[in-house]
Amino acid sequence: MPPLFMSQPKHKVTYVEQNGTAHTVEVAEGWSLMEGAVKHLIPGIDADCGGACACATCQVYVAPGWEDKLPPKSDMEETMLDFAPDVRPNSRLSCQLRMSANLDGIVLNLPKTQHA
Repeated sequence: MPPLFMSQPKHKVTYVEQNGTAHTVEVAEGWSLMEGAVKHLIPGIDADCGGACACATCQVYVAPGWEDKLPPKSDMEETMLDFAPDVRPNSRLSCQLRMSANLDGIVLNLPKTQHA
């Protein structure tokens, strides 16, 4: 029997580095978009806390047209974004975003740095 993650549906995510390099990968449904980036060795997602919403080093900028498909920011996510550099209205912590079918094709732009 294949491992559980292999049998889960997968959906495409495009992570765009600051220099314009785009990485389109498949992320298993239910995984965080941070986990998908880490698994695929996407540069620019540091994820220092491993996804515990405790460091703000997985910040992404959600491309236009996708923000309405995401759940609202939690109080914890809002607080952690206060510690992130260059926060914008479309900033999210990718550890707080779970892959689902309605996010298939989402585009996430990466900040210049994850550290202030």
